[in-house]
Amino acid sequence: MSLITGSRKQLLTSLCLMVIFLDLPLVVFAPLLESLMDAFAIGPGTAGLIVTTVWVGSALSKIPAGYILTHFPRHHMVLGSGILLTSAAAVTALAPSIIVLAAGGFLMGAASGAYLISASPLVSELYPERVGWVLGIHGTATQIGVVLTPLFVSAVLLTSHWRLVFLLIAGVTVGATVLFYLTSKRTNLPTAGTADQHIHLALQRHWPLIFTGIIILATTGFIWNGLFSFYPSYLIREKGCPPQLARNMLSVAFVMGIPAFWISGRLADRLPHIPFILAIWSGLIVCLFSLTHVQEIASLVIVTAVLGYVVSSIFPVLDSYILKSLPDENRASAYSLHSGIAMFGEASGSAAVGLLIDQGYTYDSVFQLFGVGLGIILSILFFLYLLRKLPTNTVIRSPNN
Repeated sequence: MSLITGSRKQLLTSLCLMVIFLDLPLVVFAPLLESLMDAFAIGPGTAGLIVTTVWVGSALSKIPAGYILTHFPRHHMVLGSGILLTSAAAVTALAPSIIVLAAGGFLMGAASGAYLISASPLVSELYPERVGWVLGIHGTATQIGVVLTPLFVSAVLLTSHWRLVFLLIAGVTVGATVLFYLTSKRTNLPTAGTADQHIHLALQRHWPLIFTGIIILATTGFIWNGLFSFYPSYLIREKGCPPQLARNMLSVAFVMGIPAFWISGRLADRLPHIPFILAIWSGLIVCLFSLTHVQEIASLVIVTAVLGYVVSSIFPVLDSYILKSLPDENRASAYSLHSGIAMFGEASGSAAVGLLIDQGYTYDSVFQLFGVGLGIILSILFFLYLLRKLPTNTVIRSPNN
C-alpha cells in the first residue's frame, strides 16, 4: 500500500507540473494583446475574438474528450493533450497572419480542454476520500502557472519577440509530457472510471447537477474571462497605469489564486457547496463595483488582490461539488458535459467586452453591467436553494478505487 500511495503522489506531482503548462493557453494571450494588436494591426474587437477562439477551442474539445474517455484511460488523454499543445504552440509561434494565429490559438485551447476533462476526474480518483483537498493542490499548481505567465511574457517582451513566448511553451510542454508518461508507467492507476462508457446516460441521470454546474461555471467564467483578458488594457486606458505595471497587476490578481485554491479546496470538504459558492459570488459583486470606483495605484492593488482571491475560490469548490456528487460510472462523462457546455459561455466573455468597447462603452460601465447581471443570477439561485430545488447530494465513494 505504501508503494501505491507513493507512486500516486508522484503521479499527482507530474499532473501538477502538466497543468501549469496545459492551462497556459487560456491566460497567455491576455498580457500579449497589446503586442498582437500592434503586430497584426487589429483593434480590441478582433483581439477579443482571438482570445475567444482559444476558449472556444477548449470548449469544443471537452465533450468529444469526454466521449473518448468512455473508451480509453484518462492518462492516455493527458498524454495526447501534451502532444497537441506542443504542436499547436509551435504553429502559433510561426503564424504569418491573424488567421493562422487564431487557428494555433484554437488548437492550444483544444489541448487545454482535453487535458482538464481527463485530468480532473483522474486527480479526484487518486484520493477519493479527500477530493476537495487534492483538487485544491492541482488547482494551486494551475494558479502558479497563471501567476508566472504575465511575468514570463513581460520578461520575454523586454528582450525578444512575442513569438518566443509560444516557442518556449512548446519546449517545456515536451518535457512535462515525457515526465508524466514515465510516472504513469510506474503507477497503479485508479480503476474507478472503467464503467463510465455511456455519455448519454450521464446526461439522462444527472442533468439537474450538470445544468446547475453549467450556470455557475459559465457565469463566473464569462465575467472572469472578459475581465482578465482586457485587464492590462483597462488599467492602461482608464486608470492611467504604465504598460509594465498593468501587466504585472494581472499577476497580482493571479497570485491570489494560490491561497484561494489551497484554502477553498480544503473548505470544500467541510462546508455545503452551494451556500459557499453564493457567498463567494456576493464578494465578487462587491469587487466588481469597487474596481470601477478606485483610481489610486495602492487602492487598485488591494482591489485587484481581493478580486483575484475571490474569483479563484469558486473553481475548486465547484469542481468538488460536481465530482463528489457523481458516481464512478458517470463521473468523467457528466463532468465533460458540464465543463464543455459551460466553456461556450466562458469563451464569449472576451468577445463581449471587446465588442462593447468597440461600440463606445467604457470598461467601467461594462464591468458594472457584469456586477448587476451576476446579482440577478445569484438571487435566482439563492431562491431555488431555499426551495431545495438545487441538487446537493454527495456520493460516498470507496477509497479503494
